[in-house]
Amino acid sequence: MGKDRKKEEAVFLRKKITLLRAFSLLIGSMIGSGIFISPKGVLINSGTVGFSLVVWFSCGLLSMFGALCYAELGTRITKSGGHYIYILETLGPLPSFLFLWAEFFAIRPANSAVVSLAFGRYLLEPFFAPCAAPVPAVKLVSLLGYYAVLTLNSWSVTWSARLQTALSVVKLLALALIIVPGMMLLAQGHTKNFQDAFDRQSLVPDKLPLAFYAGMFAYSGWFQTGFVREELVRPERNIPLAVIVSVITVIVGYMLTNISYYTALGTQEVLASPAVAVSQLLFFQSFVQQACTNLISVVPVLVALSCFGTMNGGILTFSRTLFVASREGQWPPLFSMIHIRRHTPLPAVMLMLPLVTAMVCVGDIYHLLNFFSFSRWLFIGLATLGLIVHRYRHPELQSPFKVPLFVPVSFTVICLFTVAMSIYSDPVNISIGCTMVLSGFPVYYLVIHRKMLNRCHRLLYYLTHKLQLLLEVVQQEIKTY
Repeated sequence: MGKDRKKEEAVFLRKKITLLRAFSLLIGSMIGSGIFISPKGVLINSGTVGFSLVVWFSCGLLSMFGALCYAELGTRITKSGGHYIYILETLGPLPSFLFLWAEFFAIRPANSAVVSLAFGRYLLEPFFAPCAAPVPAVKLVSLLGYYAVLTLNSWSVTWSARLQTALSVVKLLALALIIVPGMMLLAQGHTKNFQDAFDRQSLVPDKLPLAFYAGMFAYSGWFQTGFVREELVRPERNIPLAVIVSVITVIVGYMLTNISYYTALGTQEVLASPAVAVSQLLFFQSFVQQACTNLISVVPVLVALSCFGTMNGGILTFSRTLFVASREGQWPPLFSMIHIRRHTPLPAVMLMLPLVTAMVCVGDIYHLLNFFSFSRWLFIGLATLGLIVHRYRHPELQSPFKVPLFVPVSFTVICLFTVAMSIYSDPVNISIGCTMVLSGFPVYYLVIHRKMLNRCHRLLYYLTHKLQLLLEVVQQEIKTY
């Protein structure tokens, strides 16, 4: 009795993520801003409607391969942290630190900025349609939305998970409201936009990696359960189950959504639209006046809420990466601390605020997409390479979930090939991303390898102690892995 009471009062991250919440986390992270902004990026880089649909399906299949690899990694490696901990445990401290460096300074803030900007754009769209919303207003609303999610994640893991479950239902409803009118129109024979769907003259092969980046951005989120592994109930069972069901659901939903877009809008209309879902409904309005007038005001709000859910999932998971990195000694010790009453990793949650704010203020959605996609897919490819290495090094380890070897091999090769091709497709943004990754080398050598922070031990201890008192946080008291 006394032992149970002591555990109840201890400060640690509780196992509060059930199968339903894991499924909601994956659905809520995948169905976000991507399906509402990526159709333009996929189409402009694939050339035609037909090839863009092939890219969407290929990205879904590739995501399933990656998700299955991560499901096995999640059952083999019992720590939270996602990409970071998988690379650390399989390939070593240097590549894991380079990932952490790029993730913190480039990948995660750029990704969060993209989703936040989509949130602001769609929320304001009904008030300014048919004109575009003013950019300063979009950025202000984007930041307010991000700060609201940040506050919620600082307050309660339970309420963050509940919000994610509720918003997952909203996301599916938003897709349904786009899919159903499109399918009705298609059934009436409206197929003119699918003529010459595979015109090879419009295909530019060296732009295909950028089309895949846009498509994979829309599917990104299938890896989220690995970040909260220590907080999952029955992870050996729930990780593979949640991953498989959620990815299949999203593939079907995305294919039908894109067919619905192209049924209503031609190539030039999709490329010219700042908000594809709204433009689609404006087209439908000429067919079903009253119903679509109501939908035009409802769907942008649902899309904005969908982006809100993606922001929530992103903050919930990335804060655990910083938490685990700090625990592993590759990040300042303050960020492995937990609030004494809320049991949330408060310092890790709050750390992203300044960088995301800066990127929202200065960034453009499509430049940001290419900027962070290079680094993200490089390290995801390395993580699945790590699965192959881990199998070779630990043949005695019996994993409760195991995929055929060709799955991680195929996924790794495709990821690294796409990364290599993108250097030719968009050299400027890719060079910036590459420079960001490489800049982590001297930092690793000086701070981690040479342990220069030990020379500043007193100052670091003083700052950590003061911030610890201010934020009311302490180190985790019970091991959860």
